[in-house]
Amino acid sequence: MQNTKLVAVGGLLLLSIIWGSNIPFMKEALDFSSPAIFAFLRNFFGAIALFIILILLGKPIKTKEMPQLFALGLFQTAGFTGFLIWALVEGGASKTAILTFTMPMWVAIMAWPLLQEKLTASQWVSVMVCLLGIGFIFDPFNMDNNFRSTCLALASGLSWAIGTILSKRMHHQHPTIDLVTMTAWQMLWGSIPLLLLALILPSQPVMWTPYFMGIVLFNVIFVNAIAYLLWFYALKHLEATLVSMLALLTPISAAISAWFLLNEIPNTFETIGFSLILFGLFLLLLYKGREKLS
Repeated sequence: MQNTKLVAVGGLLLLSIIWGSNIPFMKEALDFSSPAIFAFLRNFFGAIALFIILILLGKPIKTKEMPQLFALGLFQTAGFTGFLIWALVEGGASKTAILTFTMPMWVAIMAWPLLQEKLTASQWVSVMVCLLGIGFIFDPFNMDNNFRSTCLALASGLSWAIGTILSKRMHHQHPTIDLVTMTAWQMLWGSIPLLLLALILPSQPVMWTPYFMGIVLFNVIFVNAIAYLLWFYALKHLEATLVSMLALLTPISAAISAWFLLNEIPNTFETIGFSLILFGLFLLLLYKGREKLS
């Protein structure tokens, strides 16, 4: 049992490196493709990869929960990845990563009216710390500084949060649904609105260079297929609070990767904002974990 938990922790650390390092790669992919086309490619073929894994593992592909999965795909795939990739057009990779990972804060806020899960005073303090950090990243003395990309990154985290709440409701209603099956279908359904956007919005032709195709394959194989298997393995063998806390290493990994790959160095306001958000999220998850134990 102890070895299983160590493997799960190691898998989560690897996952954080994969997801974090991928954000600078996604930003570089936009030199070769429009945001909509790249978002469609990574999600559609990522879904295909997960369906192949389901077949190899002998797990069910068919499911009766298609309407819920379509809604899940709309928010947790199209909204989450779409807004994230559009934010990368103008915004820095590290800033986009940390703002997207404000998802637990949005879940905590929305869970009150939608799931009747009230926040404690300590959790409200954590939320306020996160919001203060977001205020610093907006840089009130320079509101024209990538304002749109900041809003898009926050929209990505908000879409992810709505998808998380929908997923939680779905698990309550259908507790036996396979997580890999659910993820494959939501990615497939979520790729459809991204394809429609790619067809409607004017864009330059995709430059199918070896580097761009390598980024797409990295997203399909590692970021989607392998990373999600690591995520589900961790959720199976570790407490959800610990999994969420270790996942906070992803924006840190993204910031380090952006420094090495893109030479991105956060300014003073962004550094303060990053620190406050990470501290607030850590406190929020810590208080939620203690609440479950009490």
